[in-house]
Amino acid sequence: MSTRLPLREGFVPFRGHRTWYRVVGAGEAPGKLPLVLLNGGPGVPHDSFEPLAEWARAGRRIVFYDQLGSGDSDHPHDPGLWTVALFVAELRAVREALGLAHCHLLGQSWGGLLALEHALAHPQGIASLTLADPLVSAPQWEAEADRLRMGLPAAVQATLTRHESAGTTDSPEYAEAMMVFYGRHLCRLDPWPECLQRAFARLTADPEVYATMWGPREFHVTGTLKEWDVRGRLPGISAPALVLGGRHDECTPVIQEDLHRLLPGSEWTVFEQSAHVPHLEEPERFREVVEAFLERVERGAA
Repeated sequence: MSTRLPLREGFVPFRGHRTWYRVVGAGEAPGKLPLVLLNGGPGVPHDSFEPLAEWARAGRRIVFYDQLGSGDSDHPHDPGLWTVALFVAELRAVREALGLAHCHLLGQSWGGLLALEHALAHPQGIASLTLADPLVSAPQWEAEADRLRMGLPAAVQATLTRHESAGTTDSPEYAEAMMVFYGRHLCRLDPWPECLQRAFARLTADPEVYATMWGPREFHVTGTLKEWDVRGRLPGISAPALVLGGRHDECTPVIQEDLHRLLPGSEWTVFEQSAHVPHLEEPERFREVVEAFLERVERGAA
C-alpha cells in the first residue's frame, strides 16, 4: 500500500473573498521546483486534476487551487467580476501567499490561456509552461469546433441546430446530442472518470463564470472571451514551453501546432488515443512526457 502523501489545505484572501488551495507533498528534492496546476474552465473546479497529486512522489510539491467562483473557493455572484485580469491577479496572489516565487505552471484548456496570460504579466520566477489542450484564441477555437461538429452524424447535427435555433439548449435531447460530441472530442473513456464527472456536476451547480465568459453553449462563444486571442503576444514569452494535446481533441492539432509554431523553441507532443483530457485518458504517458520536460528544464537542457 502506498504511503499517504502529506498535504495541507486552506484559503488565500483575495479581493475580499477566499481562494481555496491544496498543496500535496512536503517540499522539493534537490534541484526540483513545485508545479502549480491551472485547471480548465472557466468556472470549473480542480477535481479532474486530482490524480496528479501522485506526482508529488517524484519529489516536488503539486499545488491545486479552485479559481474564484468555482469549487471550494468563494462564489460571489457578480458577472462584472469575471475577467481574465481577475484570474491572472488571483494566480499571483496564490503564488505569493504560498511562497511559490519560482515554480512551473501546467495549464489545461482555459488554464492554458491563464498560464500564458500570467507569464506575460508576471514572468518572474516562471520556470516553464506546460500547455495542455490550451485555449489561445476564442475565434480559432470556435472555428475548429464548427469543423468538428460537421463530422458528427447528420441526425445529431440536426438536433443541435434545432434546439439552438429554438433557444431550448437546456433540453435533455440537446444534452444527449452534446454527449456525442463530448464522447468524441472531450473524453473518449466510457464511463468518464469520477473526478471528471464531479467537475462537470459542480460546474452545472453554479455556471455563472462559464456562462459569463464563454456562454451557454460549447460551440459558440457569446461571453466576454468572444474576441480573446493571445497569439499576437506570444513572442513576448521566454519561458520554456511544452504543448500537449489529443489527436481527437476539441483543441485540435491545428490549434496545437499553431501554438507550437508561435512559441519559439517549444516542444509539442500529441496523444494519439486522447481527446481533451489526456491526463486522464493516457495518464502514464502524460506523466512521463511532462516529468521528462520538467527535469530537462531543471537541468538547464530545455
